[in-house]
Amino acid sequence: MENQQKNVTRILILMAIMQFTNAMDFMIIMPLSVHLIPKFNINSSQFSMLVAIYAFSAFASSVSASFYADKFDRKKVLLAAYVGLVAGTLFCGLANSFSTMLLARCFTGIFGGLIGAQTLAIAGDIVPFERRGKAVGILMSGFSLASVAGVPVGIYLANTFSWHIPFIAIATIGFLLIPFCISIIPSVTAHIKSNDNGQNFEVYKSIVADKKQQGALLMMFTLTVSHFSIIPFIAPYMESNVGFTKNQLALIYLVGGAVTLVSSPLIGKLADKHGKFKTFFVLILFSFIPVILITNMPAIPIYQALIVTAFFFIFGSGRMIPSQAIATSVVGNKLRGSFMNINSSVMQLATGIASLIAGLIVTRSNSGTIFNYQWVGLFSVAMCIICIVVAFRLQKQINLK
Repeated sequence: MENQQKNVTRILILMAIMQFTNAMDFMIIMPLSVHLIPKFNINSSQFSMLVAIYAFSAFASSVSASFYADKFDRKKVLLAAYVGLVAGTLFCGLANSFSTMLLARCFTGIFGGLIGAQTLAIAGDIVPFERRGKAVGILMSGFSLASVAGVPVGIYLANTFSWHIPFIAIATIGFLLIPFCISIIPSVTAHIKSNDNGQNFEVYKSIVADKKQQGALLMMFTLTVSHFSIIPFIAPYMESNVGFTKNQLALIYLVGGAVTLVSSPLIGKLADKHGKFKTFFVLILFSFIPVILITNMPAIPIYQALIVTAFFFIFGSGRMIPSQAIATSVVGNKLRGSFMNINSSVMQLATGIASLIAGLIVTRSNSGTIFNYQWVGLFSVAMCIICIVVAFRLQKQINLK
């Protein structure tokens, strides 16, 4: 039993590293806005499109995957998506205009959107529910590692050499990781037997008939809209309005990633011990504070700003851990892969919508100062309140703590 748990932990850690490169590809474009906006001569709305097009293409691919994901070995689906992600990231590094970068982000999103769903589906299959919070915490640590190590290094490479270099570096790491993925991640095929005679629309019929699944998807949609309405403009706002230099922007991700690298596994354990819903409600309520502070922040000392952004990272990413664990519990093994692809697609759609809404609200002066970010903060809090109502109803339906 002990050896089996160690093997499962090794698989989860490897998938967390895969998530690291996936997160790096998605996250690095946001602090690179300070390079891409002047380089491509684009405005805030156009930059939002670079974030949103990834999300919308990921949404489309995840919806498509929901028809076939449970008909194949989860390992093969994950590896195919990861190879596509590596190729797309390299494509981003070679882009030389707004149009080619937009196309590259679209291509990358097609594959990047599948990876998170497959890792969660594999975790759901190999880890029992009572330990699943910890498992999701390990997977989420990939995002923390991207913040604490990847994004700061990426910003340094962009400032020192060129904005192309971070994407090329991520693609190189991903290429080197592929052989380990092939050898360590096991085939996960138990679900296929129960889907031999299944219909393509079975998962959609299940969702239509099950209010628990509907509630879980709505919870993840509102939570993601809230989170990603804030994210795209943190870096430009900190530079233009608070007083960060381009090099100091790396500190936001370094500090935020460092604290979540510790907090993510801890939150996973707390969710298992005290209940997923209880942990989720506490985290989402505390997340209101840094959201309002960030979006209304004046020019203040850098260390004070970093304290606020660190708490945003802790509570913002932390609330995703119990919510994802809850999402895996509303559907059985037979349809979990397809459902998690739909869940991923809903979150990607929410990311794109949130980015576009934030881009429409935020404006920039000729000097670069950002206006109306405070309204984005209020919008984020409003979406969180809706999410709390949905989650409270869901808790009653599935009778979990």
